[in-house]
Amino acid sequence: MSGPSHVKDVPIEAGAAGRAQLLDFLVSGARARDDWKIGTEHEKFGFRTDDLRPPTFEGERGIEALLKGLVQFGWAPVEEHGRVIALTRDGASVSLEPAGQLELSGAPLQSLHETCREAATHLREVRSVAEPMGLGFLGMGFQPKWRRDEMPWMPKGRYKIMREYMPKVGTLGLDMMTRTSTVQVNLDVASEADMVKKFRVSLALQSIATALFADSPFTEGKPNGFLSYRSQIWTDTDPDRTGLLDFVFEDGFGYERYVDYLLDVPMYFVYRDGAYIDASGQSFRDYLAGKLPAYPGHTPTLQDWADHSTTAFPEVRLKKYLEMRGADSGPWNRICALPAFWTGLLYDDTALDAAWDLVKDFSLAEIHALRDGVPKQAFKLPFRNGTVLDLARRAVQISAHGLARRARVNENGSDESIFLGPLMELVEAGITPAERKLELFHGPWGGSVDPVFKEFAY
Repeated sequence: MSGPSHVKDVPIEAGAAGRAQLLDFLVSGARARDDWKIGTEHEKFGFRTDDLRPPTFEGERGIEALLKGLVQFGWAPVEEHGRVIALTRDGASVSLEPAGQLELSGAPLQSLHETCREAATHLREVRSVAEPMGLGFLGMGFQPKWRRDEMPWMPKGRYKIMREYMPKVGTLGLDMMTRTSTVQVNLDVASEADMVKKFRVSLALQSIATALFADSPFTEGKPNGFLSYRSQIWTDTDPDRTGLLDFVFEDGFGYERYVDYLLDVPMYFVYRDGAYIDASGQSFRDYLAGKLPAYPGHTPTLQDWADHSTTAFPEVRLKKYLEMRGADSGPWNRICALPAFWTGLLYDDTALDAAWDLVKDFSLAEIHALRDGVPKQAFKLPFRNGTVLDLARRAVQISAHGLARRARVNENGSDESIFLGPLMELVEAGITPAERKLELFHGPWGGSVDPVFKEFAY
């Protein structure tokens, strides 16, 4: 949920020529293999170390003050109506989710070694500014302690529109906005055929990633009955823009079919002259025809199309690259493990073939059963003659081999498979991060979630 992207503001033409422009926008993301990059995004919950409450935007201990403090490290501030709401530096950005979850959208980088260094540098910079302010940060999938009405709201025009629209289309959209955090990776494609294969593999295996990274077992201080409650939240957020995209598995799927899907996703806004015009629930097709009720007589630009493409939230999202969206946020080493998992599966041909062999005979019913069952059962969910844990072990193994074959080594001669270490431990033990926290809650923590803010903070 980042702010407007910065595509050249080209008007979209009428009719077939305009449709070709929409298509070209997606197609133009294809890159030669040598130019494939890894872009990692992660979100985290801020908290005040004295009372564990989330920081507000304003004030001496607020999120805006934190952003201003980070400017010393060479970040350039981004303002909306005179308030600092984001930072940029060298292709990366620091931005705010609706309740002040702090997000690093990393630069497109060559290797996982660079990605992990980037995350570590960011966390070190944040800590150096946050500690004197009495602030800390926690990586989990769902806010473990505070109610929705106790969460602050950031002063961003986009979020005001979404806040008013969400309750019209689902019961948990406001929870998604204010109380969830995720880690995601953006990966490149070489061609339409490459995109289709990667999209199908990653969509079929997205629930396996959800199980591996499941880390949201608490709501308002108590176990919520789920291991990835963040994932469950998405099942009742907005059916028009979330979930599994069954059409990806249909014969003939390609960029054109995804354009049709995006055109059918209801709009949120039009961004003009630094302000958001509320177009929630309206049709981009009407906008193309100059008949958008919120902005009558105007037609869209490619900037509008780029912005609109960021308002669809399926489990895997296609922009000019593929974005993996199934994982709960977590500690530093799992921020590195998520891009490692998907890079190993998708950036090596032998691994991609092996991953496709693993999922190619999954029925749509099975893929949906995984999606529906994993938030609660994770590794223990039955699948065919085994469980999700069996699938997770196989997927991590395929990824490790893919990373080893990529042979991108650090100064110590280690390849990128070192970043899968946390996942290998999890599948060996057969226990998710959420289950480990539940054991602590019922044992040493004495039925309190408060220790999570100390023991698991960055």
